[in-house]
Amino acid sequence: MPGEIEQFLYHEAHLLDTQRFEEWLDLFTEDATYWVPLEQNQSDPVETSSIIHDDRTLLELRVKQARHPRAHARTPMARTVHQVGNVRLLGESDGELRVASTLVLVEFRAERQRVWGGLVEHRLRSAGATFRISHKRIDLVNSEGELDGIAILF
Repeated sequence: MPGEIEQFLYHEAHLLDTQRFEEWLDLFTEDATYWVPLEQNQSDPVETSSIIHDDRTLLELRVKQARHPRAHARTPMARTVHQVGNVRLLGESDGELRVASTLVLVEFRAERQRVWGGLVEHRLRSAGATFRISHKRIDLVNSEGELDGIAILF
């Protein structure tokens, strides 16, 4: 199963890098959450501020906004390369696999290149021969620094 988990995470990264956001969104369960904490070791996305804390409905809106012709903040659309590594199965509970990985993301937009790094945790549910994401948490290494407008998906 570890090989299947890695392939799933690589597939998710490929969908983001090829701007297939609707297909990426289909990887998420209906009750999914997508969280980018503001502080290191943050344990609560509700009682404290977050960079991003979306449920499935907000993720859908985020994808629609990225495609909207008047989304000037996202024009031109960023090109990205997601490098996923150090994939580890942390355990299983309540029918979900907890998976840790690292992420290095290179973003190029408006003649500017930025590099993002983070520790990622996925909670995955089996869905036939593949998985669906019930929770994704991205702890950016520079979350407490100046972020200067995030217009990409991790």
